[in-house]
Amino acid sequence: MTSPMAGVAVVNAIVFGVYGNAQKQLGDSAWAHGACGLLAGSVQSLVSSPVELAKTRLQVQGQGSSRAYSGPLDCLRQLLRAEGCRGVFRGLGSTVLRDAPAFGVYFASYEQLVRRGTGGPVHLMAAGGLAGVLSWMVSYPCDVVKSRLQVDGMTGPRRYSGFWDCAVKSYRNEGAGVFTRGLNSTLLRAFPTNAAIFTVVTWVFRAFDPSVEADLHPHPHPHHHHHPAVHFDPELHLSRFAVLMDFHF
Repeated sequence: MTSPMAGVAVVNAIVFGVYGNAQKQLGDSAWAHGACGLLAGSVQSLVSSPVELAKTRLQVQGQGSSRAYSGPLDCLRQLLRAEGCRGVFRGLGSTVLRDAPAFGVYFASYEQLVRRGTGGPVHLMAAGGLAGVLSWMVSYPCDVVKSRLQVDGMTGPRRYSGFWDCAVKSYRNEGAGVFTRGLNSTLLRAFPTNAAIFTVVTWVFRAFDPSVEADLHPHPHPHHHHHPAVHFDPELHLSRFAVLMDFHF
């Protein structure tokens, strides 16, 4: 449990750090928020891919004496010993294909939803929830393929040579429905989880530094007559974001 939670903390620190620094350079337009999210999603994949690889393999392994791994660190250690770094980062490409557009859609849609509303707490939570739902709708098919690639070969010879091979074979064998199987339950979890994210951000900021409270609420941008979304200052300590929930849990 410790390793996945530590991975989540690092992932969220990377996401908000990269997003905040990129936003400083690209500005406040809708495309800029999408581009910043896309970049953040790509960079955090370097951490989230091994973390999810271990988590996925632990979930599908047998019980009792048939268990292949004693924990996430043991899983990654065995993969490193048997296959090298390539084994530890198996599924990295599919993780990038999932998370880059997912975070791009998340931040861009959240920004637009906030700008169209009142900026109150309920509206911010609704915007976060809807942004999370949209993000999952875009990324779910890639998540299906990623998960299959990361457990491929555990109980026999490998079936897939790569992302597209897995996608094509899955479609041929199970139809288009394979890419949306389980999506409804995921969306039901995504709304409240993502609705809570910025509430948690506000709470964390207040707990660590009440002086930055004003920066956590929507405020008029000098070049706009609407309310922009919450902006994250990358100069603030990234450890404040460590308690956030992973967007893709």
